[in-house]
Amino acid sequence: MIQTGAALFLGFIILQRLSELVIARRNTARLLAKGAYEVGASHYAVMVAMHSTWIACLVIFGYTAPLAIGWLAVFVLLQVLRVWILTSLGPRWTTRVIILEEPLVERGPFKYLSHPNYMLVVAEIIVAPMVLGLVWVAVLFTLLNAAMLWVRIGVEHKALTPLRAR
Repeated sequence: MIQTGAALFLGFIILQRLSELVIARRNTARLLAKGAYEVGASHYAVMVAMHSTWIACLVIFGYTAPLAIGWLAVFVLLQVLRVWILTSLGPRWTTRVIILEEPLVERGPFKYLSHPNYMLVVAEIIVAPMVLGLVWVAVLFTLLNAAMLWVRIGVEHKALTPLRAR
């Protein structure tokens, strides 16, 4: 039997991710029009597939789960951090590695951390399944995401090093 809380939680995650894809696509197009360029495009499809499979696992295995309120509170806090990160990057936020020959963003959480968005995603990949009691999903996708981030952060770091040297 479908749990209302689980359905609302899952609906939120799906709508959030879909809306972020729309925003990312718009921001990417604007950045490219300003002369930016993409690096690491070859891993993007794998990343999308991993995140899509993570969401599918949440839906398939979590729709009947009662919500773990403590984990839900942590998830809500993460969403506050997500808004802070996205608003700090503004039109420069995208799901791809887009390099713009301008100074890097150094406001908001970027003043303190190199990769706050990746840290947030690591936390979400753990916390969202825990809200639904899906420990195995949290473990499996944490490992998969670690491999993905190893590739992605390496690509991004290499591309941004010349900009940091300025």
